[in-house]
Parts: sequence; C-alpha cells; structure tokens
Amino acid sequence: METKYLKINPADNVAVAITTLPAGERITVDGKEITLNEEVPAGHKFALKDLAEGEDVIKYGYPIGHAVQAQKQGDWMNERNIRTNLAGLLDYSYRPVNADLDIPNKHLTFQGYRRKNGDVGVRNEIWIIPTVGCVNGIVNQLAEGLRRETGGKGVDAIMAFPHNYGCSQLGDDHENTKKILRDMVLHPNAGAVLVVGLGCENNQPDIFREFIGSYDEERVKFMVAQKVEGDEYEEGMKLLRELYNKASQDVRTTVPLSELRVGLKCGGSDGFSGITANPLLGMFSDFLVAQGGTSVLTEVPEMFGAETILMNRCRTPELFDQTVKLINDFKEYFLSHGEPVGENPSPGNKAGGISTLEDKALGCTQKCGKSYVEGVMPYGERLKVKGLNLLSAPGNDLVAATALASCGCHMVLFTTGRGTPFGTYVPTMKISTNSSLAQRKPGWIDFNAGVIVENEPMEKTCERFIEYVIRVASGELVNNEKKGYKEIAIFKTGVTL
Repeated sequence: METKYLKINPADNVAVAITTLPAGERITVDGKEITLNEEVPAGHKFALKDLAEGEDVIKYGYPIGHAVQAQKQGDWMNERNIRTNLAGLLDYSYRPVNADLDIPNKHLTFQGYRRKNGDVGVRNEIWIIPTVGCVNGIVNQLAEGLRRETGGKGVDAIMAFPHNYGCSQLGDDHENTKKILRDMVLHPNAGAVLVVGLGCENNQPDIFREFIGSYDEERVKFMVAQKVEGDEYEEGMKLLRELYNKASQDVRTTVPLSELRVGLKCGGSDGFSGITANPLLGMFSDFLVAQGGTSVLTEVPEMFGAETILMNRCRTPELFDQTVKLINDFKEYFLSHGEPVGENPSPGNKAGGISTLEDKALGCTQKCGKSYVEGVMPYGERLKVKGLNLLSAPGNDLVAATALASCGCHMVLFTTGRGTPFGTYVPTMKISTNSSLAQRKPGWIDFNAGVIVENEPMEKTCERFIEYVIRVASGELVNNEKKGYKEIAIFKTGVTL
C-alpha cells in the first residue's frame, strides 16, 4: 500500500504528505480520520488537530513556530500560516545527554594518497592558487596550458581557483582570505600547488608564504608575476612541469577509514530533507565516527532553533561554551546588520515544504547524527580532533562548502531537494531527498535517498551509501568533478577599500 503521509514524532501535531494529497482526501492518523481541507503538496505539512492562534506547531517533536491564526484539523500548514518563534540572543544551560552509540568498528579501508607529512588525500590534483584576484587570468591560462600539454593524464585533475580577494580588504576579511588560501595550499587532495601572486597586493606573497608555515617545498612552488623577467606564462609553465613530474608519480595505497574526513552540507532543502537524505547522512556520520573518522557540520544560521540539541551533545562544558559562542556570534552578526535571526528559508525551501527556520534547522542538524560533539572551529581553522566537529560558516552553499574543504574535509556530502550542479574544490557529492529529482537531474545527483520513503529501510540505504562513499574516496568521480564544476568562495563581512 502506498504511503501517503508521515508523522515523524509521536508528539507532532502536523504530518508530512509523501505524495500530493487532494482536497477532501480522508486519512487515518493514530486511529483518527482526518479530512484534508485543501490540496497538500508533496513534502508539505497538514494539521492533525485544531490549532489555536499562537499555538506551537510541532514537527520532529519540537516547535517549528506558531500558528498565525486559528487553524482547522486538515489545513495545509505552510509559511503563510506559521511564524518563527526565534528572536535575539539567548541564554543557554548545559544539559548533557549520553551520546554513546553501539556501532561496531568494521575496520574498513579505502585507497588514498599518503602524503610526506603522514596526511592522506582522496585525490591527487595539481592546483594553481592566486594570492589576489588580479592574476586570475594568468592562473586560468596556466591550468589550461598544463591540461593541453599533458592531456590531463597522470593526475586526477589540473585546476585553477580564481577569486576576487587578496587586496583592498581589512581586518577579518583579509585574515579570512589568507586562512582559506593557506588551507588550500596544505590540503592533502593536492599533489602539487603553484601559488601565483602579483607583487603589490595586500596579501603579499612573501608574508603569505610565512603564514602557511611548514610545507613540502618540492610540492608547493611560488611565482610573483611582477618579479618575473619576461613572460610570466612561460615561467609558470616551467614550474608546473616540475610539479607535474612529482605529482604524476604518486600512487594510491590502502588507508583505514579512520583517516576519512567528510563535510556535511545541505542546500535547496525541501520537506523530505529531514526525513530521507539528512537522517541518512546522520546515520553515516555516526558510522564514520565509530570507525575513528571525522565529520564536520557547518551552516551556523541553519542551526538556529535546533542549537540546544547540539549543545547538549557536547563532550565537555568547554565545548558547550564554544558552541554557545558559535551560535551567538552569528546571531550578533545578523543583528549588527539589522537583520532578524529567523529570516532564512529561501523561496525554493518554502516551495518544497519548509515554513520556518526552526523547520529547516531541525531537519538540517540531523545530518550529524547523534554522536558527541568533539570539536568546535572558527571559520578558516583546520581540524585538530577526530569525531564530530562544528565549524563556523554561513549557510551559503559555496561559502560553506569551501569552508568545509578548507578545514581539511576530503569531500563534501551535500543533500538537496531542489538540486544544484555546483562543486567546491573537493568532491561535492549530491544526495537527493526525493526520487523525482534524481530521475530528472542524473547529471547533478550522485545518490538518491528518496528510496527511503519508498519502503527501502534506512539501514539498507546506508549500507549502499557507505560503499559508495568508499568508492568515491578511492577515486570514483562524482558529477561536479566529471563536469569540472569546481570553485571557491571566501566569507566576506566588512569594508572593501
């Protein structure tokens, strides 16, 4: 029998339509017959009881806002009749919960690249990174030149990563640019890196070189265009040939899954995100952590409304304090610009069935499962501890995905209900929340979690997903890599000179 609706938590006073339900449809929920008063699109909510004006709307067992006016049982509940309960800064109390999970270590492995410093990469690529946007044209030409000269063989990819920054920036913006570019230079998915500077920028190449710290000088080279006598393209190609000769000798070796680091991200979410793809990532994240691996959750504004769930899973009071700061710093950022903290769901989110930021957050945070929070990182910082980490970054897809890659994640696992083709500079795997999207956009979607509401058990889907992630870590390309969709975006908060 076709499943028509889902009541996610016994405490919920709304249910989610699995397929579009027509007005007049009679549905039995918890032994009570409900008649729908209007059509309810797939992924959207309908009221299981009469709701008074101001009464909380409960989904996932938590309030996702309140009813704007009195609603009848069977009404379609959406952004027009639900309002957020979120306001400004909050005081939080640490109420730790037991997050010990009984998941065995299966001692799985993947085929990765062991670097000189002991770190591991899942790709062996040559990257050309500008210190400043003024040399974007040069780095693009150099990447194309090396691809043409080598036929793209011998390494997994040859990529330039142009950006608009590196000069005319002050304070945090300047530091953010330096940190993200440093993190890229040191990322183990790069077998070799050419850093290209201009010479007169704020992000001075010599100072940036010192900022990077220790690096493999055989694998990282610098070129400052203003200091090159003659043609900087020819000088750049000379350096790239040296780097290519090194990187093209690298081979994959067997690596324990405990070395794998994944970023958890969602975008274009819909009403199925918190039912299929996000809980799937949560199950995978818990599994990976149990193997000794690492997962990272970001998109801090999309934690608002579900932040206490994360806070109470912090391993220590110190981590709790850091998570409170993570949340309140981002709220202060919103408020300092005169923006409300609850102004979030996009038009696409609303069309897909997400009504408020709490609705979105309670689905979003499911991506990190139920494990303890072991680390909290500022934007641009690199991973220091294994296990589940929280990372400061906004919800913007490319900014957040870049931040996840930059903290050291080998790949980004990206759930979506609406679909998107983009990718950052590490493999950016798209997991669809519904089968319709996977069928319509096979060139975007890498894995379909929509089967979970089509009666495939979550555990079975997760088994297939684990196998797929291991194949990707071992070299199988995802769609953004096949198409060459690889970009970076750096978080900007301040003045441009």
